[in-house]
Amino acid sequence: MSAKKKKKAITKVIQTKAKKKKAIARATLFYPGKGVVRVNGYLLDVWQNNKYLQMMLQEPLILAGDISQKVDIYVNVRGGGFMGQVMAVRGAIAKALANLVGDDLRKKYLEYDRTLLVDDVRQVEPKKPLGRKARAKKQTSYR
Repeated sequence: MSAKKKKKAITKVIQTKAKKKKAIARATLFYPGKGVVRVNGYLLDVWQNNKYLQMMLQEPLILAGDISQKVDIYVNVRGGGFMGQVMAVRGAIAKALANLVGDDLRKKYLEYDRTLLVDDVRQVEPKKPLGRKARAKKQTSYR
């Protein structure tokens, strides 16, 4: 009895990460796929219940065109607030798609919005002594 071995389709896996403030997003892209995008286990359309944020999340997929329907992307994001997480997720998705497609898509992302491919390293400045915030100080009287 000779059993024929089935050849499995070669799957390309790309892992990327993106940061914004304290939020860190790690994306895993599987090619070929069915066009599924999940963030922390939720579908992309369900994760943020705000139309503006959902459009921000879909920008890298819309700019990528048809290739976004041929890949599966799973993103895990931790830390930060909701806006930092959205920016980190969209950056991780864009980096994964740019690594898959190449320089054409990378140039398109850079022309549209540089923050899709470049992490924002700015952090909140820590609070100083004798003040309410980082720069605000208690007012002094000289008379």
